[in-house]
Amino acid sequence: MNEDFLPLAYLNAWEYCHRRFYLEYELGEMEDNEHILIGRYLHRNIDEEGTVEADGILIHRQQWVWSDRLKVSGIIDAVEERDGLLIPLEYKKGKMGKYLNDHFQLCAAALCLEERTGRVIDWGEIFYAGNKRREKVEFSARLRQMTEEAILAAKKAVEGAIPPPIDNSKKCQACSLSGICLPFEVKQLRQEMI
Repeated sequence: MNEDFLPLAYLNAWEYCHRRFYLEYELGEMEDNEHILIGRYLHRNIDEEGTVEADGILIHRQQWVWSDRLKVSGIIDAVEERDGLLIPLEYKKGKMGKYLNDHFQLCAAALCLEERTGRVIDWGEIFYAGNKRREKVEFSARLRQMTEEAILAAKKAVEGAIPPPIDNSKKCQACSLSGICLPFEVKQLRQEMI
């Protein structure tokens, strides 16, 4: 795929934390922690490309999608065909919540599928392994707009300087890049310079 296409996974990183996105996407920094390793372990059964049928539902796993209009691409965990509908599906390790970063990633995948198939996709689902439940995500006009705005903002961000750390110690503590980002140390230094 063309190098100027933003990978869908990085759109998720962008909404989670602009600094993390910059470190990963622009600087190529990657680091594993328990959350990354558990996520990989949970994906081991769905990371096999192919199509299976279960209870009358066709499940296409590991589907490559892209949008020439939005310049995004990536692999979606699964696309289910049921009752004449295409339903994009992402698997996440945590518990169900209203995570906009996950919604952006899923919505962007749906936008890619719409462009590739010419079909309207009204909703998708995210399976959260933490509580073994699926969240239905409606692709409203507002979510579509916010997703497209996030794509543009992420692409523009790589032209500038590294963003400052976010003010969310919970996210920072769970982040695999905290030892590279040094969010608490950077904040402390900035306060001392004032």
